Amino acid sequence: MTTTVAATFCATLVDEWVRAGLRHAVVAPGSRSTPLALALAARDEVRVHVVLDERSAAYTALGIGLASGRPAVALCTSGTAATHFHGAVVEAHQAEVPLIVCTADRPPELRDVAAPQTIDQSGLFGTAVRWFHDPGPPEDGMRGAWRSLAARAYTDTGAPVPGPVHLNLPFRDPLVGEPGDLPAGRSGGRPWHEVIAGVPAIEDLDQLAEAIDQPRGIVVAGHGAGDPAVVHRFAASIGWPVLADARSGVRVPASTTVAAFDDLLRHHRFAADHRPGVILRLGRPPASKVLSQWADASGAVQVQVAATPAWIDPERSADRRVVADPTAVCRRLTGGIRGASETPWLARWRQAEARAQRALDDVLAEVVSEPAVARATVAAMPDGSHLVTASSMPVRDVEWYAAPRDGLTVHANRGANGIDGVVSTAVGVAIATGAPTGLLIGDIAFVHDANGLIGVLDRAVDLRIVVLDNDGGGIFSFLPQASELPVERFEQLFGTPHGTDLASLAGAHGVPVAQASSVAQLCAELREPGPRLLHVRTDRAANVAAHTAIHEAVQHAIG
Repeated sequence: MTTTVAATFCATLVDEWVRAGLRHAVVAPGSRSTPLALALAARDEVRVHVVLDERSAAYTALGIGLASGRPAVALCTSGTAATHFHGAVVEAHQAEVPLIVCTADRPPELRDVAAPQTIDQSGLFGTAVRWFHDPGPPEDGMRGAWRSLAARAYTDTGAPVPGPVHLNLPFRDPLVGEPGDLPAGRSGGRPWHEVIAGVPAIEDLDQLAEAIDQPRGIVVAGHGAGDPAVVHRFAASIGWPVLADARSGVRVPASTTVAAFDDLLRHHRFAADHRPGVILRLGRPPASKVLSQWADASGAVQVQVAATPAWIDPERSADRRVVADPTAVCRRLTGGIRGASETPWLARWRQAEARAQRALDDVLAEVVSEPAVARATVAAMPDGSHLVTASSMPVRDVEWYAAPRDGLTVHANRGANGIDGVVSTAVGVAIATGAPTGLLIGDIAFVHDANGLIGVLDRAVDLRIVVLDNDGGGIFSFLPQASELPVERFEQLFGTPHGTDLASLAGAHGVPVAQASSVAQLCAELREPGPRLLHVRTDRAANVAAHTAIHEAVQHAIG
């Protein structure tokens, strides 16, 4: 092979990314992307994962960033291939997940002349990227800018708000070549640019402490809530309960943890009697609409604390926003607030939580239902593992019904809350962590991203997939459409039975399948390594009834 400028340019990009910490690249095969694909594959520091479907490739890279906190490169060829990256780019944007998106392109002379696989890729992802750049076809006269370009692409996926960066890279023929001498990098293997942003300095929290020093306070902990030990130490010092969702990392066994908050707040008397005066919101909000509506109607002083300046206030009810590391805020506030430390406020929440958890144990112990599967899946995954939950019902069932535990990290694509790309996201999480990874997913989302299973047996991942199969869109059975429309019209537009044999679909990819007909069997199967699929058949109408029975059981338990 001859030395080419394109090969040298791409080798420089990859070298700079390796210096910055790049360890994974997900490549959707194509011709025009050859120079960068070869440069990535040439570096032993980078694991290259080839994924045939572009949408799956992008979500796999998203999963790697979601679990590791470091961007992966997602690379595709030109044309419509690039458009299939869009869903994952939007999710990375809204969920603040680092991602380097590289779309190969035709050079300018082949654009607007009906050349094959050529579309307008300039600004393809709109405002969903932190930075877009098209450097034009590589030219040796620009070699002095190559390392800066690569370093900025990497750093802009991080502070101040993590997210995706899009490089549109036009290449001329020849596409295959050897790199020449690279432009010199920084001494000692340092990246060309380093950004020091981190969390804003917390100079003085006395005014905040005075504003929230009330006896009837609660902490609402969502994704990005901070260090669980620090959060609970702070809550215990002031006698406030911590309403923690599963993704927060704070939903651990502790004297301040309240996990069954959704069911507790469905009890009208309890919700009225436990209206807070202040709500400290750490990280992103949980999925529970019951919680958000109760908080909004409470009239409480609400303080939002998040590590990035992204606006996280869907109800527009935050009195104060603190852009700082929640861990640092809780640490600095500990000991500076009296709170409810001398009242029975926390004890009343704890008593209700204990009664609710006993009721959940009783009602979900034996009969297979979607809430029972969610509770059992969280409990059965081994220590040190990860769990990806699909949007719609799985993420809600995990949030509402899973008991507190430690040793498990829970993920979900809750930036845009879509059901696309969930299987591929879980594959990416498993790749990034190398740990046992569970996936709790509904049948529609599973069918939607079945291509995520392509080649999964060759990726050396321990992926344990639990599919809740109710032959349709189960969440719609909880919405007004189910009761206000004729059955035939509801099934046509919302129930959407698909009739797909999910076991055969998984089997076509060589994934072993087991049918789980009891909670005990499900737990036993989850303890076995993957890749494997656990198929759980449920019924949409029975699922609605199961949720109703749970709500009634908890309400009865707390009186």
